[in-house]
Amino acid sequence: MPGKVAKIGTFSDWVGLFDDWRKEIGVNHDEIASFKFDTLFGAIETEEIQFGSYKGRRKWENLRQVPTQQMRDALINMIVYQGDTEFASVEQQRYLFESAPTDWDRRAITRVMIEEMRHGWQMCALLVDHFGYSGKVEAQKMLERRAFENKRLLGAFNVEVDNWMDFFTYTDFVDRDGKFQLQMFKYSAFAPLGRSMSYMLREEAFHMGTGNDGLRRIVEAGVIPGWLIQKYLNKWISSSYDLFGTDHSSSAHWAYVWGIKGRYDEPKNEQPADLDDLNDYNRSLYRDEVAGLIARFNTFLKAGQPRLYALKSPLCAGTRFPWAQIELMSVA
Repeated sequence: MPGKVAKIGTFSDWVGLFDDWRKEIGVNHDEIASFKFDTLFGAIETEEIQFGSYKGRRKWENLRQVPTQQMRDALINMIVYQGDTEFASVEQQRYLFESAPTDWDRRAITRVMIEEMRHGWQMCALLVDHFGYSGKVEAQKMLERRAFENKRLLGAFNVEVDNWMDFFTYTDFVDRDGKFQLQMFKYSAFAPLGRSMSYMLREEAFHMGTGNDGLRRIVEAGVIPGWLIQKYLNKWISSSYDLFGTDHSSSAHWAYVWGIKGRYDEPKNEQPADLDDLNDYNRSLYRDEVAGLIARFNTFLKAGQPRLYALKSPLCAGTRFPWAQIELMSVA
């Protein structure tokens, strides 16, 4: 954003910055400019905390009810990271409008971008409404960072998505990681965060469906060689594994103990959580889902084409995109 931006005092001030951000990054097309963004809250399954040390107590409706400052800091940090990915994805995909393969694809990417913006809007509304001065600062900074300047908080969200093979693979697999993260927040002891998730999850389903349908069409057409499809699968699936975080993460450990972020299958999983293995546990569920998707793609391959593969192993902690080093497994 050019020049020095004044500090925001209200959410309306933030909306003004949001409007400027859309124009600056070049995505304020007519369909987007005319869309009415809103903060949406859905129902939560229960008013009681569902896991962790505070299980059985009433969920927190505001920051004053959150027991400790450490817990408040962890909560704001997770909301900031989630929101940052939403705005980053729009910046990554901003050049794809004019090269859409079909009118349907152009309408689809327009909807995907609108919904990613709305997700970022939702997270910033939480920050401004519940986290005082610190929340307002973080909401403002979210519109100041740029993926194309390598300033977004997670490396995967600083990589350009500059063609439609990239876009379809990204939305099928990176947005699927997003679904997992949102589902884990759905069970949060911080009720406003949990209530934010139902609409976001519904919208995320369209993003994944867009990517999956695009990849199916590509595989079925048999025009793009399998080795090139595999390259994009490796790129974005490996990045998605990394987005689950490091093994033996103390952040994931305490987020679970404090009831802030659960396991992906929290309500159904009656086993005690392995607090040292939370990230890898959730990643393994994601990996199983991905394997099923790749298996389905293989049913559309033309005779004689090499089968596509799903990644078997996640990235090692601290690495960025070493795609060639990832072990692969064949999917029947």
